[in-house]
Amino acid sequence: MTSVSNAGRQRGRAKGLPRKKNLNRGQIIGVGKIPMLFPGLTVPAFRGRELVQQQKLSVDPEREEKLAKLRQSYQTGPKRMKLSPLERGWTSAQMGGRKIGPPDPIGEDTFDGFETWVLENKIVHHMTGNLGNKSRTSTFVVTGNGNGLAGFGLGKAPAQKTAMKTAKNRAGQRLMYIPRYKEHTVLHDFYTQFGNTKLFVKKMHEGYGLVCHRAIKACCEAIGIKDISVKCEGSTNLQHIIKAFFIGLLQQKSYQQLADEKKLHLVEFRSENGNYPVVIASPSQVRKPKEVPSHEILDFTQYVFGGKVVLQKKKYPPFYTKLPSWKNRLLKMERLRHFDDTRLKLMAEYGALHSFLTEKYPEAKLLPKPKPSENNETEE
Repeated sequence: MTSVSNAGRQRGRAKGLPRKKNLNRGQIIGVGKIPMLFPGLTVPAFRGRELVQQQKLSVDPEREEKLAKLRQSYQTGPKRMKLSPLERGWTSAQMGGRKIGPPDPIGEDTFDGFETWVLENKIVHHMTGNLGNKSRTSTFVVTGNGNGLAGFGLGKAPAQKTAMKTAKNRAGQRLMYIPRYKEHTVLHDFYTQFGNTKLFVKKMHEGYGLVCHRAIKACCEAIGIKDISVKCEGSTNLQHIIKAFFIGLLQQKSYQQLADEKKLHLVEFRSENGNYPVVIASPSQVRKPKEVPSHEILDFTQYVFGGKVVLQKKKYPPFYTKLPSWKNRLLKMERLRHFDDTRLKLMAEYGALHSFLTEKYPEAKLLPKPKPSENNETEE
């Protein structure tokens, strides 16, 4: 009843067959309907110097129910554990974005406070001459303590759990320290590249958040970066993105190092300070204006980006601007365009509906509304 021919199995006829029940599942030697104690089989023959005798044990009334439950779960298959939305990563099906705990301790060194994120988990195939198509799992992870220490690692193994464990432990052995600005963002803007992947990383103010690729977001959480903006151009190979990001982070320089490189003062302009120039760093030797060539890059953002510019896609006008009905609307709204905004600005600046031309052309002054006369009130 539970068999099918090989030809039928190849055509998929074995899918609907009932699964074979393993009646030995859950059975323990010496424990049955009448449980017995067998010295040398279920328990050691000697307890100290005393010889253990064969004896009858008390009957478990729930034994049959437990066996039936165990066999039923084996027949239907194990149920998938339901994860909460915060634990299931980027998608509910794949491992990408999930947390798998800290790396294993190495001797007396433990990874307290560390967490590991799975960035990529895929099956890779390799065609061999004697074994045919050989497949194994490749896992790419990043680990960190959220306080500047982080590392990434790649692990490959026939089983998924082994690959994850290998990658996690490799990441723990390759930790690097990443300096941060006020413990929330990068030290400065920078451009970085690995392969054909280009990243433009921008330092952001507190409360901005992580506006970047989801893999870079996981890396930022591992490092402890809370505010950043990253524009990715070129190849979106995930391993290249992570390697490029870490290369850029490790190549960051302090303001003093940048000032010493250029041999010029580093000056900051902030709108909240009224764009008043403030010297952040000064080198030990300062070049004179004659020594600075005219073609040298003096803009800080352009210098840290290496002269590169972020590709800004052209914004096309909406489709309805080409319709004749839109042109008719513009003609009708021409008189009232920005009327409310203009009225408020004039009232705030001049205290009335005047402009800077009112003194030159007094005849264009807006007349006040006429007050209702007494005759009009009596007639009403």
